[in-house]
Amino acid sequence: MEVAQRIKGLESAIFNEMEHYKKQVEARGVKVINLGVGSPDRPPAPHIIAALHRAIDNPVNYRYPLEGLPALHQALARWYRRRFGVELDPDHEVLVLMGSQDGLAHIALAYINPGDVALVPDPGYPIYACSILLAGGEIYPMPLLAENNFLPDLSVIPGEVARKARLMWLNYPNNPVAVSANREFFEQVVDFARHYDILVCHDVAYAELAYDGFKPMSFLEVPGAKEVGIEFYSLSKTYNMAGCRIGFAVGNRDVLAALARIKSNIDYGVFRAVQEAGIAALEGPQDCVEETARTYQRRRDVLVDGLARYGWHMPKPNASMFVWAPLPAGYTSSRQFALDLLERAGVLVIPGLAFGAMGEGYVRMALVQEEELLAEAVERIGRAFSFR
Repeated sequence: MEVAQRIKGLESAIFNEMEHYKKQVEARGVKVINLGVGSPDRPPAPHIIAALHRAIDNPVNYRYPLEGLPALHQALARWYRRRFGVELDPDHEVLVLMGSQDGLAHIALAYINPGDVALVPDPGYPIYACSILLAGGEIYPMPLLAENNFLPDLSVIPGEVARKARLMWLNYPNNPVAVSANREFFEQVVDFARHYDILVCHDVAYAELAYDGFKPMSFLEVPGAKEVGIEFYSLSKTYNMAGCRIGFAVGNRDVLAALARIKSNIDYGVFRAVQEAGIAALEGPQDCVEETARTYQRRRDVLVDGLARYGWHMPKPNASMFVWAPLPAGYTSSRQFALDLLERAGVLVIPGLAFGAMGEGYVRMALVQEEELLAEAVERIGRAFSFR
């Protein structure tokens, strides 16, 4: 039986290929250091796990949850006020999700008809493009270039394209390019979206993984942002709750109502025990958040500074859990370099091409191993390659 046309472009051949070659290398007895998938490797703080334990013992929590707990809505609204100075109506401007990926994947179903245009960053996190394809829409790529600080240049989007566009994806701090956006850029986005009647969907999942005193901002901090868009936030990275699957969409109440309508026909909500753990995370001690950020900063320094000593230089990100590394001299194919790195050093990274055509010339490295393993990865790469 032939599958539907919409799913044929969803799987990334490069991701599958890297996993295939990883198994081949491991079959030779090599312990591969995996810097590919951006999955947090640390556990939640003890007070979060304790809250989950208590909630699991409550038999009431095993009913269909249907919607977010009011206390969780209120906790997230208070967190946004403390962190970003953004006021949210907990009853109408907060929607609980099964991880932010849940909302990222489904929002296009509420706003994209077949043939509608969406503005999608290139390179970008794959679900942005996938969500549009699943809804039958057409993708207009917004190149993220080093000369523009990896921000899309809205001024080069043709007027006829902007007038057809229904939705724009943004993500800062960014995956995969590991840069952040400033207020001036977000102000331009609000003006652009208002002028062309475009829904802005901003993914701010990495806001708390920031270094050297830097504090990323929320898109919703800009006046008028709530009129044109929503923001997706997750507890996965901030509190190491990736496996719990809990996140939020916040902002424009009409957009959230449309997304909630889609979701009400798909699932029955987030397990209430996980929601109670989410309340504990948002309302409890925040020193665990600061320690997680310090951990990733140390890992960043081990990797970037270590590779620089061997002659492979790359920017130090001020946020996110990734390093976006330009290919060393002599390489033009990110796929070939990643395969060589895996074969010769036993280190797995993701070719930039996996994130879009404009990702060619880079590889993405995830800071998801302890410092000792990252130091070993640096040594392996330094022994296997000559960058000078």
